[in-house]
Amino acid sequence: MPGATAVGITFNEGVVIASEKRIAYGNFLVSKTTKKTFPLTDKVGAACAGLVADMQILALQIRALTKIRKMELKRDIPPNSVAKMISNLMYERRFFPLLTQVIVGGIVDKPAIYTLDPLGSVLPDEYAAVGTGAEMALGVLDPQFKQGMSEKDAVDLALRSIKAATMRDSFSGDGIDVLVITKHGIKEFTEKL
Repeated sequence: MPGATAVGITFNEGVVIASEKRIAYGNFLVSKTTKKTFPLTDKVGAACAGLVADMQILALQIRALTKIRKMELKRDIPPNSVAKMISNLMYERRFFPLLTQVIVGGIVDKPAIYTLDPLGSVLPDEYAAVGTGAEMALGVLDPQFKQGMSEKDAVDLALRSIKAATMRDSFSGDGIDVLVITKHGIKEFTEKL
């Protein structure tokens, strides 16, 4: 399974989800420009580590399911419901699993981050990291995360944690895609390394 590094961080008014852009299989560098962050609704996004194709399929399915659910309920779908929908799809495939780890984050009532493994376990947290660079990223996140931090501080922390991972993880690198999700919507940008 290819490596990667993705992080999710809650802040006072939303969440930051970020991932680096490299895909490598063994010693072969496949791509330096792969997007591993996915807006799923107006207020929920995701990032992945592992097989990006599996996450691309999940993202397509979840976008469709959340649009249908939003029309039925006539309200925004909260991040925990989106995470559970992804969990159900992943668990459905447990005998032929989707080989991706996922971070889902967003805000409807309050900011939330969820980590999902390839079988669909849903683990809520205030911040998270997945992929081959997760240990290095968590080494930055653990001591520096603070509840109620500002958007600027959360973005800066996400960038620093992924940069730390790319310094030691050969499967991670080549730029960072970032989603900043607030009640006002999703902002996307790319940071060069």
